[in-house]
Amino acid sequence: MCTDTPTVLEKTSTDGHSGQLRISEIFLSLQGESRSVGYPTVFIRLTGCPLRCGYCDTIYAFQGGQWITLAAILAQAATYETRHITVTGGEPLAQKLCLDLLTRLCDVDYEVSLETSGALDVSAVDARVVKVMDLKTPGSGEEDKNYWQNIEYLSSQDQIKFVVCDRNDYDWAKRILAQYQLLSRCEILFSPCHGQLDAKTLAAWILEDKLQIRFQLQLHKILWDNEPGR
Repeated sequence: MCTDTPTVLEKTSTDGHSGQLRISEIFLSLQGESRSVGYPTVFIRLTGCPLRCGYCDTIYAFQGGQWITLAAILAQAATYETRHITVTGGEPLAQKLCLDLLTRLCDVDYEVSLETSGALDVSAVDARVVKVMDLKTPGSGEEDKNYWQNIEYLSSQDQIKFVVCDRNDYDWAKRILAQYQLLSRCEILFSPCHGQLDAKTLAAWILEDKLQIRFQLQLHKILWDNEPGR
């Protein structure tokens, strides 16, 4: 298990763009997963990610994007007139100024969540932000990128997500639950990997083992087949 300091994306908001973040898209949709599933939510998708998960559905966010000031991001988010905001990626924490964005959003009373891969340090994330953190299963191809110290910085408001690709991933996730006593720390989410594991199969495993976790499907994939900007 990786315990080294996690790698940060080399080109961040400090690369000649002081006070700006590189943004792939900002859009309004329904939250497709996590505890706030179904709520109208503004998604702020930051560009760049140091991981390459085999099932990634936002490859388009690895590169490109537009440099935007924090003030302009907040102004655009306000036009959608909803309280829920999710900062996502890519891997949003790969840009250092993401931490300032999260705090600014909280300061104007949004309900803010952060979708993060679990590969980068979350210790400095504003305590008001709900962290939805992946733990990468073997099936992702990026298990060795898990930054296990992050678990210590999760509270009861946060969530850990496992994307389960097969039975090996499921058994691995169960071992991690026990090893780190995750059920006593925060809410746990299991999702079947879209196109790889049948949802009914994962549901049956959870019921058979009586796991006290939340099973979830990705609503946006059911409604819109994961179209960008939806």
